[in-house]
Amino acid sequence: MVASIDLEARLRSYRDRVESALEELVSEEMLGPSAEAMAMARTVLMAGGKRWRPVLTLLAHEAAGGVPNDEVMDLALAFELIHTATLVHDDIYDGARLRRGAPTLHTTHGDAEAIIVGDYLFVLGFGLGGRAENKIVESVSTTCTAIAAAELKQMRHIRDLTTRPEDYDEIVRGKTAGPFANACAAAAILADASEIEIENLKGFGMGIGVAFQMVDDLLDLTGDLSMGKPRGTDVHEGKMTLPLIHALTVLHGAPRQRISEILESFNDAHWDELTELLHEAGSFEYTRNLIETHLINALDKLRTLPSTPARELMEGLAEISLGRKV
Repeated sequence: MVASIDLEARLRSYRDRVESALEELVSEEMLGPSAEAMAMARTVLMAGGKRWRPVLTLLAHEAAGGVPNDEVMDLALAFELIHTATLVHDDIYDGARLRRGAPTLHTTHGDAEAIIVGDYLFVLGFGLGGRAENKIVESVSTTCTAIAAAELKQMRHIRDLTTRPEDYDEIVRGKTAGPFANACAAAAILADASEIEIENLKGFGMGIGVAFQMVDDLLDLTGDLSMGKPRGTDVHEGKMTLPLIHALTVLHGAPRQRISEILESFNDAHWDELTELLHEAGSFEYTRNLIETHLINALDKLRTLPSTPARELMEGLAEISLGRKV
């Protein structure tokens, strides 16, 4: 593994390229008929973030033998725009007041305006992805439709204590992991990679995406403001995250009844008791073990590709993105 400082510096160079391309896109849109929509959208789009999806797209393209060009940058931006669109819409569904420490769009402009801005970002992203060959367009389309289906499924399972691990898996693969997987696959297609390489890169993206969501689930229960994840957002919103589903599955009798009561009418006074029940069920350790399993499997698929600087950076990015304090 490359030294941590060197790894961060090299990944930062990719993020800087993405930021520069985004700034150029924003400037272009601000000069056209969509200026008003972009003026609102850029507050979310340019609010920072790790840019894991577009960086991973660029790296997967190089790892598959591609040479950096405008076409792959368009694809990287497409996945970032689509991701940002989901954030805008998610904030409306969840009634969130803040996003990365700043007021959410729907709180500053209203629900209707925020919905339009989210739609605008979806279309803009799909337009960039649609410049490529049909197979890549299908991958971008699959990403968007899977996100919508997973979002609806998640809504149906809000505060549903009968939610199964299988339900959770479908939601995560559609909403979080699918974009990672399809970004890697589309980048590999653009690089004219073999079918085996495309599938292995897609599998890497899916595995990392699933693990990433599980890390997020743990952070929601443990809290880490330095990582931009305050404790309890998902619990308060009634989202059935993996540790909660696991605890509800393995606990019986009075403990099962008590955790059900807590989740049905959760407030901050319940934190210590909820944490104790999750420890009793072994749910934290169970989730950490699954994260490790998904990471190992994802890296095994990635390492079927030739060893290159891009592949090395993908390995490092995976470990950094999943190494948040949980």
